[in-house]
Amino acid sequence: MLADALFLQLGYNATLVTLGAALLGIAAGVAGTFLFLRKRALVSDAISHATLPGVGLAFVLMVAMGGDGRWLPGLLLGAGVSAAIGLLCVQWLTTRTRLGEDAAIGAILSVFFGLGIVILTVIQTMTAAQQAGLEGFLLGSTAGMLRGDAILLAVSAAAVLVLVLTLRRPLELAAFDPGYAEATGWSLGRIDLAMMGIVLVVTVVGLKVVGLILIVALLIVPAVTARFWTDRAGNVVIIAGVVGGVSGYVGAATSAIAPALPTGPIVVLVGFSLFLMSLLFSPGRGVLATVLMHRRYQRRVHMRQGLLALAQGQPIFEALTRRLMHRDGLILPDGVATPEGQAAASKALLDETRWSLVRADNSFAAAATRYDGLTPIEDVLTPDQLRDVDQRIAAPKAVT
Repeated sequence: MLADALFLQLGYNATLVTLGAALLGIAAGVAGTFLFLRKRALVSDAISHATLPGVGLAFVLMVAMGGDGRWLPGLLLGAGVSAAIGLLCVQWLTTRTRLGEDAAIGAILSVFFGLGIVILTVIQTMTAAQQAGLEGFLLGSTAGMLRGDAILLAVSAAAVLVLVLTLRRPLELAAFDPGYAEATGWSLGRIDLAMMGIVLVVTVVGLKVVGLILIVALLIVPAVTARFWTDRAGNVVIIAGVVGGVSGYVGAATSAIAPALPTGPIVVLVGFSLFLMSLLFSPGRGVLATVLMHRRYQRRVHMRQGLLALAQGQPIFEALTRRLMHRDGLILPDGVATPEGQAAASKALLDETRWSLVRADNSFAAAATRYDGLTPIEDVLTPDQLRDVDQRIAAPKAVT
């Protein structure tokens, strides 16, 4: 069954929902990257929780007007208005009071979410029959989505993605160098407002799929995952989009074959699985790569110390050092140096003498900063500089 869902064999509507969720994941991953780089991840949490009162009030208003209270565009419009009000409240508290942004977010998040829960509780006591299913906005649910709802989701997510890519340049400037962005004519306030607007739209569009409680994960987890794989902002954006798209696609497909399970947690769990794999196995920052790098560094230190001890005629007591040097053919089992070991030890002692001279000479100040006891001096000095250092070493000292 899962294979049928992943290969879009469960029908037209399920296919639309799955593709729409994938587009939403791509848009959320790309948009969340700039939020993550701007160090404002909590803002998305405030926006998402501020949507709940709007959903409830929109339902009440549409029922009072004689319409279908579960009409998705109306509910999303109410969520967007409520989230915008919550975002404005956060900005007002941050700029007009002494509260920090984190405190303002905490206040608005709790107040709006509490108000939304009260409104939903009141809705449950109404005589209108359409209130069933509103709880899907908390954790996400695609089981009851209609064809029009799925198309609205896909089109909105695609529009958000185009908008993010259009504004990529100013968003990157604001994230990495706000001062330079303002010096080149960009308004930092307008850039932040555009970023918050994009996040607001992604949040509102993603309510039906992921739910307001977990939409922040779809915004932030892909960006954090992508950061393990690259140092370039452009690559982070691309990888975050891919991670978000895969999370949305696989999560929605899994939800299609298990309608009793909420969609949001499944999408988030898929994203977390990708994050966990990146945390463990990414080549640059992963746990495994870090452990291996540390072990290689330790072995280099042991080899360096062993060669210097060998050059100075000192015994090698460290078992790991002896084992490494014997493995590389530098010493015999009894600790006696082989011809290769004697040559390597002489070279290590010569390099230490070279470094001593370089670090004591102000003309080599830039090169001296790269001394760590392990970096070959040939990688730091030019051949001409190295010959000059060797000539100074070989020159006889003046007799006083």
